[in-house]
Amino acid sequence: MTECAEADCEREAAVELHIPWDANRTVCTAHARVWSQKDGVVPEPLDEFDAEFR
Repeated sequence: MTECAEADCEREAAVELHIPWDANRTVCTAHARVWSQKDGVVPEPLDEFDAEFR
């Protein structure tokens, strides 16, 4: 289990964010929803969670 990369978040990471102006990071679904609303950020489910997003 990988933890969310956001500070003070202990949830399980389920999404990799591709951020053009920063390094990619793995985050929980809650933080992925917030980040994916920013221009240029592309969320991609991690392999083990891919089926849950379909």
